[in-house]
Amino acid sequence: MKTERSRSGPLVVGTLLIVFGLLSLASQLLRNVVNWSVIWPLAIVLVGALFFAGMFAGGRGVSGLAIPGAIVSGIGLMLLYQNLTSHWESWAYSWALIVLFVGAGIYIAGLYSKDERQAQSGVKVMKVGFVLFVIFGAFFEMIFSMDRTLGFRGLLFPSLLILLGLYLIVRRLGLLGGQKGNEAELPQPPEPPVNTA
Repeated sequence: MKTERSRSGPLVVGTLLIVFGLLSLASQLLRNVVNWSVIWPLAIVLVGALFFAGMFAGGRGVSGLAIPGAIVSGIGLMLLYQNLTSHWESWAYSWALIVLFVGAGIYIAGLYSKDERQAQSGVKVMKVGFVLFVIFGAFFEMIFSMDRTLGFRGLLFPSLLILLGLYLIVRRLGLLGGQKGNEAELPQPPEPPVNTA
């Protein structure tokens, strides 16, 4: 007897083949009508969304599908941005967003499966991806902007780098109301009562 998962596999693959076939046919028939440079990254986002659909259809046991879903959807959105702006050189540092997408997938999988530790791990991975993106983005955008006038893109990443550095320093000094650095304050034992007799 076949399980529900083995029955849904051909449905997902069949749906993907139909979608790709329709897109290919439409690209041939509507070549002069539709701007395909915008549509093809959205097809990648759709493939990522199918992983999420599989996760919801399969239940909590397949919550791990959120990870490839977040990666594929995120890459599709990155490609859409780069297609719309022709800022292809951003691939020099955009790879760091893939780490962030992995963290987002882990976080979503943890939420869906009600695993708090997994969700917290996802947040940590997202933070690492964001920090890498800001650091490498600031470095490469500084190099890319040397030959153009100072504009929004030229100011954005250096500003994010400065803000990130300030945040890390303020957090380490304990000025945000949290713990000072990584040193957790241990609770002090109560003082013994004073015997006055």
